[in-house]
Amino acid sequence: MARFLLRVMYDGMNFRGWQVQCAGRSIQGDLISAFRQLGIPHPGVTGSGRTDAGVHARAHFAHFDYAGKMTPRQLRLGLNTKLADDLLVTGIWRVPDDFHARYQAMARSYVYLLAREKTPLNRLHTGFLPMGNIRLEELRALAQVLLGSHDFSSLSRDNPAVPKHVCEITQLDISEDAGLISFHCSADRFLHNMVRRIVGTLANLAQQKLGPDVLRQILAEEDPRQRLVLTAPAQGLYLTGVTYPHLRLDETTPSEG
Repeated sequence: MARFLLRVMYDGMNFRGWQVQCAGRSIQGDLISAFRQLGIPHPGVTGSGRTDAGVHARAHFAHFDYAGKMTPRQLRLGLNTKLADDLLVTGIWRVPDDFHARYQAMARSYVYLLAREKTPLNRLHTGFLPMGNIRLEELRALAQVLLGSHDFSSLSRDNPAVPKHVCEITQLDISEDAGLISFHCSADRFLHNMVRRIVGTLANLAQQKLGPDVLRQILAEEDPRQRLVLTAPAQGLYLTGVTYPHLRLDETTPSEG
């Protein structure tokens, strides 16, 4: 039995999230089904984390154990013949037997795409909030408050199963192109709805011309029931990467062939 790391890309529009659900499609469920169609028993696909319904991914990772003779390339090609067009395996690598996709992740990165105007063409893959003119300079000034290590209880959904709410944000860059505002966020860990609440709250504060001191007060209160905290729509969020120590996952890795 050997352990492998798998990378997937998906359009989350028709999924109810990463984790297997009682009803509806999930990324984990579709992968397990694809393995079974290849004649491989349940491999215990363990994700690097969970994404919510409607959230997309450019690079989500998971590990699984496999005892057969197929190479990583053969596994990738075989799985992709069994998956629908909105889910794609983009890489498989052999990793140490004690590797864990979730617990050994050092950092995760997301991008949130916030459209200034909602259209029939962007409604499924960008977020939109019905607000007036939001200035980029105001968003960036607010974002500076969130860099570093903070208790993000106020900017996450309350979850009693997660007692620790301190996260360290190492990147929160905001840019705009053709009416699309991009929020690039990286941290050692993220709480439930944290990126979406960060985006929604920054936009709300900027819209109301409320400055960094207000955001500092929101953080200090450590209360998820905040009237100024908004959750941006799921369809604008993309998981873009997961960082693992001592793993080099470029496309020339010998085990990929």
